[in-house]
Amino acid sequence: MNLPNKLTLSRILLVPVFMIFILPIPDWIVNSQYLKFIHLELTHLNDFILHTGKYIAAGIFIVASLTDGVDGYIARKTKQVTRMGKFLDPIADKLLVTAALLVLLQNDRLSGWAAMFIIGREFIVTGLRLIAAGEGIVIAASNWGKIKTATTMVAIVLSLLDNFPLSIFTDFPFDRVFMFIAVLVTVYSGYDYIAKNSKILDYGK
Repeated sequence: MNLPNKLTLSRILLVPVFMIFILPIPDWIVNSQYLKFIHLELTHLNDFILHTGKYIAAGIFIVASLTDGVDGYIARKTKQVTRMGKFLDPIADKLLVTAALLVLLQNDRLSGWAAMFIIGREFIVTGLRLIAAGEGIVIAASNWGKIKTATTMVAIVLSLLDNFPLSIFTDFPFDRVFMFIAVLVTVYSGYDYIAKNSKILDYGK
C-alpha cells in the first residue's frame, strides 16, 4: 500500500477515534447495575469528554481533514493514483463529515435540516459520478465543490468547539452563520454539478 492510500486509510481509522472523544458514554451504561464497580470511573470519563474531549476531537477532525488534500496531492505528484485510492478517498471524506454531523445532531449543535441538505447532496453527487463512471466519464471536483468543502469544515470545527476561541471575545454565533453559509453553498454546488453534467443522465430510459 502506497503512502497516499495509507493517509486515506488513516483518515477512515480516525473517525471512530474522533467519536470516542466527543460522544459521552450513554447514561444507561454509566448507571448500569452491572457496572456499579466502575461507576465513578465512567462518570469521570464523561466529565473529561464533555469538558476536554471536544478540543481533542476538533483537533482530530482538523488533522483528518487536512490529510484529504495531502493524499491527493502526493498521489498525483508521484503518479501513485490507484483504484484503491479512488475507492477509499470519497468514502473517507463522507465518513468523516457524516460522523461529525451526526455528533453535532446528537449534541443539539446542528439542525436536522442542515444535516439532511449536506448529506443528501453527497448522495446525489455520488450517484451522478457513478453513472458517469459507468460511461467512462470522470467528473472532476468543481470550484463550488471545493468552496462547499471548505465552508463545511470551518462550520463543523466552530460547532465542535462552541465557537472557541472566538467565544472569549464575543457572543456572535459564528458556528450558525458558517453552517448556514455551508448549507447554501452545498445546495448550489449540488445544483451546479447536476446542471453541468445533466447530459450524462438519460431521461428516456
